Amino acid sequence: MKISEILAPGRISCDIVVNSKKAALETLAGMIAEGDGELTQAEVFESLIAREKLGSTGLGNGIAIPHGRQKGSTKTIGAFMRLNTGVSYDAVDQKPVDLLFALLVPEESTEAHLQILSQLAKLFSDPETLNKFRECESSEQIFALLTNAASTD
Repeated sequence: MKISEILAPGRISCDIVVNSKKAALETLAGMIAEGDGELTQAEVFESLIAREKLGSTGLGNGIAIPHGRQKGSTKTIGAFMRLNTGVSYDAVDQKPVDLLFALLVPEESTEAHLQILSQLAKLFSDPETLNKFRECESSEQIFALLTNAASTD
């Protein structure tokens, strides 16, 4: 599965101002729900929070990949958000998070879920790529970077 198959330009936001991990997850949940039509923000938020209770999805270096499973859903949906200022996220390195890629998968989707998480973790492990995300001037540039960088694998 490619990032371009689960992410739409309308589910990318730049320079968002939030003051907490919870607010960041609520914003991402809204972006996913708005772009889907079948899900509510509350449903998506509960799914993301349920996963966070198992352990933080903050990978370090300012990156988090919050993800969850959605009962009754048949498709995988992604959303990306760059924060204006990083927030405390309980990341493994205890540094603030400013780049978040949220992923919502069907409840029974195991292999596809793991594949896309692996692809995202690999993409976000490259310091040069992270700098590019932070330097993008628009959602369109971020979309191009996400879909082009990931399609070369």
